[in-house]
Amino acid sequence: MKTNISKLARPNILAMQPYSSARDESGRIQGIFLDANENPFGENNRYPDPYQNKLKSKLSQIKNISIEKIFVGNGSDEIIDHIYRIFCNPGKDKAMFFSPTFGMYQVAAELNEVEIIDIPLTSDFQINIEEAKKYFHDENLKVIVICSPNNPTGNNIHPKDINFILENFKGIIAIDEAYIEFTNQNSYLDKIDHYPNLVIFQTLSKAWGIAGVRVGMAYSNPEIIQLLNKVKHPYNISVLNQKAAIKALSQKEEFEKRRKIIFSEKEKIRKELENLSIVTKIYPSDANFFLVEFKEANLIFHELLNQKIIVRNQTTKIHNSIRITVGSPEENEKLITVLKKLN
Repeated sequence: MKTNISKLARPNILAMQPYSSARDESGRIQGIFLDANENPFGENNRYPDPYQNKLKSKLSQIKNISIEKIFVGNGSDEIIDHIYRIFCNPGKDKAMFFSPTFGMYQVAAELNEVEIIDIPLTSDFQINIEEAKKYFHDENLKVIVICSPNNPTGNNIHPKDINFILENFKGIIAIDEAYIEFTNQNSYLDKIDHYPNLVIFQTLSKAWGIAGVRVGMAYSNPEIIQLLNKVKHPYNISVLNQKAAIKALSQKEEFEKRRKIIFSEKEKIRKELENLSIVTKIYPSDANFFLVEFKEANLIFHELLNQKIIVRNQTTKIHNSIRITVGSPEENEKLITVLKKLN
């Protein structure tokens, strides 16, 4: 049964008229711009392209996907918020995700007054399908969010479980692939044409190394992309950020060089952690970080902090665990040196 996107979206979103910027009304005509009350002087005095066409063209080449299937957001956070806003009626509809996972799924749901169905991951951090599918026929469950590789656990979610959800849930399925460049698992980008209710989140913050630029992408069928364009702020990505993103995407050789260093350093860290008596478990990682269980995680966290090494304490979510990002060779060397002293 084919999913009807217009029946999933909120009626007020379908009915609303989006803000029409001056550049929208004038099209792509280049000339004397007296339409937007801009200052005629200055280097960045003009409003940016509201639809980031040059950036999307670059993404289209790299991802081998047409421009009309691409949305660019102010980080993935904006896109997560918009998905809830478009498809979930406040105080009525629900969203499902699988914890522990990225905290913004819950924050954005609460902000939009969306009820949360939080299904705990299994002991090996996989989706409990038997529990999840109990809710698939709830007409108020509109969105399911899956993070793979998952944050903070670091592992890929089994494709068989994701495929089961794609085949059996008719609401919006958002797969967050923020760490996809660090794993051997295939992206679900090539499934977009088969599943019109599928949205893929990706980002330039991780493997592409420009977290400060705040550029995230959603890939989906054109109908969902049009809805995202409808609700976004008119100029959500600045001129400077668009240029920085295009520059990063144009440096493929540097991207690959840095990625190889991260893989190499990740293996070095893993080997060093295995030899530490203060470490009780290193969880499998398909990302650029490790989730590590320590004998006394809170103590280790604070000792590292005292040495100005900032890691992420996950003890409230996962017993005695700390999430450690793979840093530069120099940063990783200092980390291991400090941990050896605490051993």
